[in-house]
Amino acid sequence: MAVSSDKYFYGLGRRKSATARVRLTSGKGTIDINGKPAEEYFASSKYLLAKLQEPFSALEQENKFAVTAKVIGGGHDGQAEAVRLGIAKSLVALNEDFKATLRRAELLGRDSREKERKKFGLKSARKQRQFTKR
Repeated sequence: MAVSSDKYFYGLGRRKSATARVRLTSGKGTIDINGKPAEEYFASSKYLLAKLQEPFSALEQENKFAVTAKVIGGGHDGQAEAVRLGIAKSLVALNEDFKATLRRAELLGRDSREKERKKFGLKSARKQRQFTKR
């Protein structure tokens, strides 16, 4: 399946408070995040770099696509998972046949867990002052 260089496929990924807008084009397997290579952006963790490759390895499509992502919000882990979801969604936009494989690998579901807000009268979301009976 050949894709011309001017055509791209779009995918939106979200995790916690991170949002990633991902563009997938034909290329040599490069991943750019916010204008930097992924190796530089996530320099502190090889684990996060491996997370970005999961959709490609599930489909056995390594080094066939170039990824450009713009990520805002969240921390490094949330951003990596948002980009991973965006990559998976853009691969489905490229070819609908990939959907079943990515769904089986649990890469298309959005992890909807968010941080619980702090309530008034408490120290944090659920932490309370110590109870004394007498």
